[in-house]
Amino acid sequence: MSMRESGEMYLETILILSEKLPNVRSIDIGDHMGYSKPSVSRAVGLLKKEGMIRMDSAGYITLTEAGEEKAKRIYERHTLLTQLLINLGVDEQTAAYDACRVEHYISDTTFDAIKAHVKKYGSKN
Repeated sequence: MSMRESGEMYLETILILSEKLPNVRSIDIGDHMGYSKPSVSRAVGLLKKEGMIRMDSAGYITLTEAGEEKAKRIYERHTLLTQLLINLGVDEQTAAYDACRVEHYISDTTFDAIKAHVKKYGSKN
């Protein structure tokens, strides 16, 4: 399934927030991302329609199995690419920003090759 960058960003945000908060609501997503209520509402509706999230009667949002899988894949890309860029000498803020942009467009083949390289040659941590 192909998903737009914005949908991936929402899934990643829900994953991150679900690890920090007992319950995730639309307002939490909007606050974290700096988006308006109407923008979040629209995105949540689309993600529900695509089967990526569930929302209960109290307004709490959870990832479906498919949504969690996609969110974890995007988050893994983000963290690995950020660390790789930092290891190359890029400052942390720029590395995180650039990784966020690249994570949505890099092919699985290329990411898997980068991941294998990092695993083989390690990290400067």
